[in-house]
Amino acid sequence: MSENIVLTTGVYDLIKDHLRRKRTTAKEEQILLEQLKSSKQVLRKELPGDVVTVNCEVKVKNISTNEEEKYLFVQTNREKIKKGKYSILSPIGLAIVGNKVGDVINWPFEDGDKKLEILGVEHYN
Repeated sequence: MSENIVLTTGVYDLIKDHLRRKRTTAKEEQILLEQLKSSKQVLRKELPGDVVTVNCEVKVKNISTNEEEKYLFVQTNREKIKKGKYSILSPIGLAIVGNKVGDVINWPFEDGDKKLEILGVEHYN
């Protein structure tokens, strides 16, 4: 995991609001609050190209199973899981948002803890 995640101010505010509304588990909330405390906020144009954010496709490897998956992260109102579009506030989105290529993340998903590695990030406008 990155020492500090990097977020745009908009995504930072989205996550804070999501936490205020109690839409996460206690474990997720604890991790997210800790990440937000030490996060670096930047303008969208200053966001490094290898950082996970909204409007990007991310290739992720589950280290336990060695399976690779791609996720397209979108704004919450554009989520269409059947088309592979996931909200940035979905469990997988919250797990990896703000992290960068090469980071390994441990996250408490509903079906158990998973260790994920970010293999690639491609941004869309």
